[in-house]
Amino acid sequence: MMNLFDLTGKTAVITGGTGVLGGAMAKGLAQAGATVAILGRREALAVQVSDSLKNEGLKAIPLPADVLDKASLLKAREHLLKQTGRIDILINAAGGNMPEATVFGELTFFGLEPEALNKVMRLNFEGSVLPAQVFGESMKDAGSGSIINISSMAAQKPLTRVIGYAAAKAAIDNFTKWLAVDLAQKYGEGLRVNAIAPGFFVGEQNRSFLLNTDGSLTTRGGQIIANTPMGRFGEPDELVGTAVYLASDAAKFVTGIVIPVDGGFSAYGGL
Repeated sequence: MMNLFDLTGKTAVITGGTGVLGGAMAKGLAQAGATVAILGRREALAVQVSDSLKNEGLKAIPLPADVLDKASLLKAREHLLKQTGRIDILINAAGGNMPEATVFGELTFFGLEPEALNKVMRLNFEGSVLPAQVFGESMKDAGSGSIINISSMAAQKPLTRVIGYAAAKAAIDNFTKWLAVDLAQKYGEGLRVNAIAPGFFVGEQNRSFLLNTDGSLTTRGGQIIANTPMGRFGEPDELVGTAVYLASDAAKFVTGIVIPVDGGFSAYGGL
């Protein structure tokens, strides 16, 4: 049974692999046997994360590239194929939010600048579409592969404040389903596209929104915990099982779905 989850001999690209969540999933896939390519804009950081995995006896390759620059992605694909000869898995973990696209304090909906919304949409949506085009093309040529997008609770239950981020992640859900159908119908059952929708995990981008400097909950953090039946934030390695499942043969007949990993947040109505 465990052979279903074995990724030995597979090559996985993780965009945003230098981040907390992307890094945790990269390590998990490597522990399952895959060679993981750590894709990030900052080469030094990609090398650092890759070396950290290799020091643990895992297979990792630094892959500097910008998810919004197709030319750099094509160059990264060529470099990776020369080293491994194949690309089997893509996790689109690059993304994020920015204050200029967040309705908070003195910034209201009526004062939002279109440029800020477009930046957030581009980072999250186009930043997943372009890698799917570039690395997915290699999967198409091979007739098999698994693309895993990263959605959010904000896509399913639009959250106050984060209008740009919520819209971008809703687009990711739709894109996941659309691409799953398109690839399966045109190129066969070996190509699968799914998504993971994390609940609330503490990272560098959102730490100040969730936690005070003394580690106590902010007002926002308290609201989130109150609406999470498990009563806590997620731990990055708690995404690993779902990522390995979707990347592996255990999910051979699974495509076009979005799996919440959220401690029950999406199931809870507050009563």
